[in-house]
Amino acid sequence: MFFTCVMNPRNFYIFTLLYLFSAFESISCASSSSDKIVLNCGSAGSFSFNGKTWTGDVGSKFLPAESRGSTISVASTLNNHQVPKIPYSTARFFRSHFTYSFPLSPGFKYIRLHFYPASYSILKGKTHVDFTVVSGPYTLLNSFSPSFMSDALELVYFSKVFVINLKENLLNLSFIPSPGAYAFVNGIEIQNFPTNFYNYTDNHLSLYHEPAFQMLHRVEVGSSGHPDWMDDSNYILGSMSGTVIFGPYGIKRAPWNMSEYAVSENFYLSARTMGSDDAINMSYNLTWTFLVDSGFKYLVRLHLCEISHEITGVNQRVFTVFINNKTAENSLDVIALAGAPLVAIYRDYIVAVPKGIGGRQQLWLALHPNPESNPMFKNAILNGVEIIKVSDENNNLALHFEPRIGERKKIRLSVILGAVLGCFGGIFLFFLAAYQWKKRNSCCYKVSQLRPVSRDPKKSNMAVLRSASICCQFTLADIRVATSNFSEAHVVGVGGFGKVYKGSIDGGVTQVAIKRKSPESHQGVQEFQTEIDLLSTFRHLNLVSLLGFCQENSELILVYDYMARGTLRDHLYKRCHPPLSWNQRLKICIGAARGIHYLHTGTKHSIIHRDIKSTNILLDEDMVAKVSDFGLSRLAPTTGSSSCVNTEVKGTIGYLDPEYYRSRKLSKKSDVYSFGVVLLEVLCARPLVVEEEEYKVSLAEWALRSHRSGNTGCIIDPFLRGKIDSQSLITFIEITVKCLADRRTQRPSMGDVLHSLELSLHLQDNTDARVDLEDQQVL
Repeated sequence: MFFTCVMNPRNFYIFTLLYLFSAFESISCASSSSDKIVLNCGSAGSFSFNGKTWTGDVGSKFLPAESRGSTISVASTLNNHQVPKIPYSTARFFRSHFTYSFPLSPGFKYIRLHFYPASYSILKGKTHVDFTVVSGPYTLLNSFSPSFMSDALELVYFSKVFVINLKENLLNLSFIPSPGAYAFVNGIEIQNFPTNFYNYTDNHLSLYHEPAFQMLHRVEVGSSGHPDWMDDSNYILGSMSGTVIFGPYGIKRAPWNMSEYAVSENFYLSARTMGSDDAINMSYNLTWTFLVDSGFKYLVRLHLCEISHEITGVNQRVFTVFINNKTAENSLDVIALAGAPLVAIYRDYIVAVPKGIGGRQQLWLALHPNPESNPMFKNAILNGVEIIKVSDENNNLALHFEPRIGERKKIRLSVILGAVLGCFGGIFLFFLAAYQWKKRNSCCYKVSQLRPVSRDPKKSNMAVLRSASICCQFTLADIRVATSNFSEAHVVGVGGFGKVYKGSIDGGVTQVAIKRKSPESHQGVQEFQTEIDLLSTFRHLNLVSLLGFCQENSELILVYDYMARGTLRDHLYKRCHPPLSWNQRLKICIGAARGIHYLHTGTKHSIIHRDIKSTNILLDEDMVAKVSDFGLSRLAPTTGSSSCVNTEVKGTIGYLDPEYYRSRKLSKKSDVYSFGVVLLEVLCARPLVVEEEEYKVSLAEWALRSHRSGNTGCIIDPFLRGKIDSQSLITFIEITVKCLADRRTQRPSMGDVLHSLELSLHLQDNTDARVDLEDQQVL
């Protein structure tokens, strides 16, 4: 394996393949409009979908005069909620060599083939789908099985994207079925590429032929709405995934590095960094993995823009780039390369992936802070990445090891045999591990006083939860010991699930919080299961950690790290603690916002908390905020068709999103509204209900009315008046008001909220530092 960083500005036209298809839609090409093909195969007429006009290929001039080798078929398993009707509801099948012919002007052409491997009426019995796709001298797919690929990608439908250089006025696209098999395609898109797409004088690839290209992966951080780009959280390796940040508008492109065909400036508004703790950052790599084909060269393009308001100069954030565990770049300083913050650039690396067993392997991309350059922040940043495959010397883009039908049978048989043998070996290892575990009689968290509960169903009247294998399970007897038999003296709080007890375990060394379901609680097994499922799968500095659970004799009990400082509400208006300074309040809000933002964007599937409130924001000994209580949480939609979940209304009155209450549609913006109410509590130090003469109003209604009337000063906690920097206060109030917008579309994302809170703290810190300096000068 080797890689080369492409640095010379004159060579930046080498690979423009990665430019977004959405950007190409707006390109004004010199050639005729006929060079844009959007074909809905197996259908007749025209259809509008996703901003495109799809034309059916029935009776099309692109088909040969004799089309006997093909037939059309309708998908019988189309799921309207998952699969778009256009172009996936119909397909054209081929029983023999079949060629589409597209009259086009010479030049670089973008080709996108759509596949939906479903049940079709034409496929009967043991009919196989296995074929090769060729265009001119280029082999795009070889012995290709869409269902095989669908299983490998874990996608219901997918597309393959290629770029070739057309030398003639006719682009032929041939589908060649394997013996005894069918070929098919659901849709074909062809579009012009820039005339300067490829620089023939380039020597970075050391190629002796004119290559074709395939876009394997286009990955962005955050969700900016770019079509055909995947969220990078699907590629993150390990539990240490950093955090997603969002920058302001006004991104510019480095003129030497960006052409008119690059992705839009909005693409760079989000990025992934490693977090704010330098010590933690130095202990891990921010790592992504991509499945690639062996035996090819790849262009790895990193999209970079310094969008953090903290990073404004050179040598503040410097990091190392590793590709496949080798150093691709030792000291990457985005601002030093771009010339300024908020300027977008990209970096290209050429990687050779050698042939390997099985045909496919993982390509690793890892970022790590470079301490040798002594940067101000031990951190790394990435906005997006693209992986592009380059055809080999035989003009082949297909996987070198692409098993044919007979070979797949052998492979599947060997996989089955291996799986059977693996199961027996796994069972043996399981019982061996269980025996050793029983001998140690300790829990997964090394809590010696709490023993794993017996799995004997006779000792419990409930089924053992499916999460028991990934979360520590405690006995009821030892939970009683830890809480002095649920003594009222140990109660530190009461919530919708039930009472929370302070307990001591591990010989009194470790303090824990034990939440016990109350018989009167409306929450039950579902909420209990949700809490375990979620907190067992991720860890974050600003999310409370689950240590384990107990399910025995109708008891449902959860065990957490103990938060010594209690709830945020306790520090605001119960006055059982000294009042918090404005600086402390902002840091707590920022910590909570980071936790919620991680739920929304930092996990594989976005999570909606659904019960954000000041009693669910806990503070540890160091006043670090941690979001808790995930019993009502829901997974956000996994498809782009909707941002909402239809569900019954649950949450806490006073914090409920009014649009969610009216429509029964839950979204991540519902959490934003609830957090806006928390921000009001922080600013006002008042409970959720405000008494006004003869009637009562909600805190949100009262505060917003005061703000609209220009009487904002009256809502501020008297303890804070005169102690807040004016710009810090304005920034805080502006984002709070936006969070409380009646319509979810008018509310900001949690990333925007986090950015505003960090700005508010920055402004306050500057004022505090200036005041301290003036005081020192007076002394």
